[in-house]
Amino acid sequence: MRFGLLGTGHWAAETHAAALAAHPVAELAGIWGRDPAKAQALADRWGTRAHADADALIADVDAVAIALPPDIQSGLAERAALAGRHLLLDKPLAFGTEEADRIVRAVDERALASVVFFTNRFAAPVETFLQETAAAGGWDGGRATAFASIFQPGGHYGGSHWRRERGGLWDVGPHSLSVLLPVLGPVAEVTALEGPRGAAHVLLRHHSGAIGTLALTLDARPAAQGFSCDFYGERGIAVVPDAGTTAVAAFATAIDRLLSGAREGARRTPATSGSGARSSPSWRPPTAPAARGAPSYRAE
Repeated sequence: MRFGLLGTGHWAAETHAAALAAHPVAELAGIWGRDPAKAQALADRWGTRAHADADALIADVDAVAIALPPDIQSGLAERAALAGRHLLLDKPLAFGTEEADRIVRAVDERALASVVFFTNRFAAPVETFLQETAAAGGWDGGRATAFASIFQPGGHYGGSHWRRERGGLWDVGPHSLSVLLPVLGPVAEVTALEGPRGAAHVLLRHHSGAIGTLALTLDARPAAQGFSCDFYGERGIAVVPDAGTTAVAAFATAIDRLLSGAREGARRTPATSGSGARSSPSWRPPTAPAARGAPSYRAE
């Protein structure tokens, strides 16, 4: 499958491009960015072509991987889906539900494959843990803390305007929810308080009756940085394990999932559907890595 990469920042260069260039099935067919010079430099680094126009790149590929701010991603993702291209997206999908719903509708109407990338969710130990913990049941609640400190000198994301404006709730919040929701289920009610250093302290009531809590910031004191998540209930405490993999390896797994989803969609949808989507090649997606580890229970 031919992928176009939209974005030229650190995450695009070191995770998206690196995983796509090394993947045995995917092909990094081109790069577009808002800064043409950065797009050309990144294309030269990974041996592909820089495109001056995003729509020209979309027209030339089967799928797009997007590593751009949410308000930029949402419009490009919708345009790519309307053109029949599969989507490998970053979180958050958009800044508004209307924009997000339009992307979902365009994907569904064209039977496209789409994946929103959350690093831990594509790590085998975490995925296995979540499946087993959800199946076990009996959880009264879950707790997630994501205290990052990205505005220190030398950081890769300190210049990110949307992160400075929206804070941890929008940046690391989706990562925390991607782990809590598979176990505790959909949320019925939300309340929150703002804390020191831009922290968001969020209280969630899930439809299951369980309570979830989030503590999130991008501006933690350097000595107070930390990332953790656990669940508590009748079996004691279940601690989410370390991902045990790199972001590039996790992104490669996300690529595999997209390939698999595109293949399944092609089986269900005739190539002449008129949606604008290309017929899918006859590939066999690589097998996901074997799960490692098991839930770590600690009795109280």
